[in-house]
Amino acid sequence: MQNIILVLETNLTVLITICLIFGLLVGSFLNVVIFRYPIMLFREWEEMAKDILKDRGFKISAPKDPFDKQPEKFNLVVPRSACPKCGHKITSLENIPLISYLFLKGKCRDCKNPISIRYPFVELLTGICFALTANHFGFGWPLLAALVITGYFVAMSFIDIDHQILPDTMTLPLVWFALLCSFQSLFISLQDAVIGALVGYLILWSIYWLFKLITGKEGMGYGDFKLLAVIGALVGWQQVGLVVILSAGVGAIIGGLLLAIQKKGKETKIPFGPYLAVAGWITLLWGDVIIAKYMAFSGL
Repeated sequence: MQNIILVLETNLTVLITICLIFGLLVGSFLNVVIFRYPIMLFREWEEMAKDILKDRGFKISAPKDPFDKQPEKFNLVVPRSACPKCGHKITSLENIPLISYLFLKGKCRDCKNPISIRYPFVELLTGICFALTANHFGFGWPLLAALVITGYFVAMSFIDIDHQILPDTMTLPLVWFALLCSFQSLFISLQDAVIGALVGYLILWSIYWLFKLITGKEGMGYGDFKLLAVIGALVGWQQVGLVVILSAGVGAIIGGLLLAIQKKGKETKIPFGPYLAVAGWITLLWGDVIIAKYMAFSGL
């Protein structure tokens, strides 16, 4: 074990390769989380709503659950993944990240129904992000913490894209995890983390209420506030402004392009969580470098 640790500490190429492969495997699991976890939440929320209505004497006559086609026992482990068209159960050999998709030529082995390109994309994205994280931090506890955060950011981003929600069950534990990291000063001090979480939440909370007072509409969800609180606890209050600027810039460019491509109007809701996650991840790794280069460029 000591020899393995020594190799990981001294050979960055080996560490990056291991993290890349590990990231591909994690990405495969994140595909399951991205698809199944929202369904699990929707079912839970529906049952809670029915219980509340029943307790208050309302007669329940709601339409059928759109996810009724999924079995009653449905979580992140069971049932086994299957083709949505023919029900073919995905075998272990058909579930190898990237390789299986290429081998199957992007189609179900039985019915030849196309497999979404997003599955290998999430796997590759997670693998590359894990590799870049390893290259930046090297072997140690900061790397382990950053990998956990990276996996969370990937999952939450795609859930927000699909359903425009950032569940409390994902954001709130990550706030505490980020603050826990600051106890050992893995990224920043505890003081900077606490203030960063507060500043991150209050910035978007203030923008939300200002926009609502002016327009009478909601410009973003509360999940965005909590996600920026997570990021603030990771990078510190000093770099929250950089995160906001980066996320707004990326969101304006990519969001505008998506609206133009899809030919949708300005009233179309665009999830802000993915842009916050991208900006937060970039700032966690290279925030100091970006600020230093800007200062040098501006002559400050």
